[in-house]
Amino acid sequence: MKENKLKVSEKTCSLKDVLEIIGGKWAMPMIYILSKGKMRFKELERSVEGINTRMLVKELKNMEANGIVTRKVFATVPPTVEYTLTEKGQKLVPSIVSLHNWGQEFDV
Repeated sequence: MKENKLKVSEKTCSLKDVLEIIGGKWAMPMIYILSKGKMRFKELERSVEGINTRMLVKELKNMEANGIVTRKVFATVPPTVEYTLTEKGQKLVPSIVSLHNWGQEFDV
């Protein structure tokens, strides 16, 4: 039987790199919530149970820098900001749902 091995090189994205992007405590729940559509900052803050404002800002900046979410600012007073998953972010959703299902199956 042929054994499948992951080839890891400096030129390819490794699991370690992926986990640096989405491995934080809040990133996966935020991606899952944003998979339902665009959200304003306060809506997102209320939807992610237990997160504080500072951490939400930090995670959103990280995800924006990594091309997972887009940020759109509207010229209103006070400023309105909406966040949406990018195509790259949408492709993460099935994996996050699979991890969620695995956790439910094994009572994690």
